[in-house]
Amino acid sequence: MSDFDSFFDYHMKTKHSYYSVRSSPNRLDWDNQPSAFKSYPEKFAKIKLDMEKENHSFIFFTAGITAKKTYPGVEYYLRVNPSAGALYPNEIYFQSRNNEGIEDGIYHFDIQSSRITFLKRITDEGIEPFFNLKEKQNGFIFLISSIYYRSSWKYKNRAFRYCLLDAGHLLGTIEASCYIHEKEYDIIYDFDKQALNEAFNFDNQEFFTSAVFITKKTDKKVTKAELNLPLVDGSLYFEKNEMIEKAYIDSLKVQNPQKQIFKPNFNFNKSFFKEIILKRRSIREFTKQSISKIEFESIMQAVNNLVTSNCDEELNLYCVINRVQGMKLGLIKNGVFIKEADFASKAGYLCLEQNLGKDSAVTFFITSNSKNYQAMYQKAGLLGHRLYLASNYLGIGCSGIGAYYDDEVCEFIGEYTQVLYALAIGK
Repeated sequence: MSDFDSFFDYHMKTKHSYYSVRSSPNRLDWDNQPSAFKSYPEKFAKIKLDMEKENHSFIFFTAGITAKKTYPGVEYYLRVNPSAGALYPNEIYFQSRNNEGIEDGIYHFDIQSSRITFLKRITDEGIEPFFNLKEKQNGFIFLISSIYYRSSWKYKNRAFRYCLLDAGHLLGTIEASCYIHEKEYDIIYDFDKQALNEAFNFDNQEFFTSAVFITKKTDKKVTKAELNLPLVDGSLYFEKNEMIEKAYIDSLKVQNPQKQIFKPNFNFNKSFFKEIILKRRSIREFTKQSISKIEFESIMQAVNNLVTSNCDEELNLYCVINRVQGMKLGLIKNGVFIKEADFASKAGYLCLEQNLGKDSAVTFFITSNSKNYQAMYQKAGLLGHRLYLASNYLGIGCSGIGAYYDDEVCEFIGEYTQVLYALAIGK
């Protein structure tokens, strides 16, 4: 079996159906609920982010905590990025070289304390060689990892999908932070992830899925950094899942990547956009109100912007138009109507019979036929994040829906494909 056949087999085995969600109810072990935060020992220096400093603010807006909610016996934190089940399986690391206000080194973003942990000082060494680069890169190199048990604790084998979608949302937060801090980025999917996993001593509990370069090349040579980091269990109750670990390994190889060099072009008021990032929330129910055609088209313009990366996968965006003034009801594929009818109830049913899917103004399904599983899923998450921010910017709610009846969605849209994500927007 080829690597593609193997991870496609993973996708097949983790599909939802009307029968599967009833025959395999999800029972949670609350005694082993994983932590949503990773923190290195206090022997590592930790620097409090100062929002008055430009680069500190830039880092905060990639994954910072924006609110805390407390209920009897439980409390949880809201961040700039959404996460399936509020489980937050992803971590952020970065290398900083020649950035004002931050010493040259390799860091971990300690999100709970809003501090950055200084893991390794760098001079002539760095992580550039893991990307097959021989020269130092001035600026930031971000690394996104997944501690998959945080998600598999609840979502079992399907959790690898959610880890990748959530990583894509973090790519979206980095993109948004680049926009408001006037930086340009380049997403990298094709690099030696396994070697980096070993360098950070993840021991299969955690793995890298993508990187973001916000850098300028120098002519100075660089050697590979030796980190010598301790193993830190970022879940506290790690339990191995062989299917997820195999799916990760099988999907590492990038096949025939198509590079996208052009930059996205957004047109948000940066001051107001910054407020929207801090106030972003996932809506829990819609009131069946309509949005305008202009609002819908403005949102689509933001979502359909180019994504700069070294593996730009082709995705299809299906829109079920339920309540958009001036637009007929029906199904759109990549901007073109392919079916005309009232599909609101059908969309709700396909989203595991959730009202979010039928009460929305528009329900979306993102699909792809790509063989580059990690890249396509993370791009879907990034587009989902754009949808959140562009909708919220116009006062329209958004909710990501990671669970749906996979094969029945394919039957509905008329294409046998990989369904990656469902989302809904409305008021």
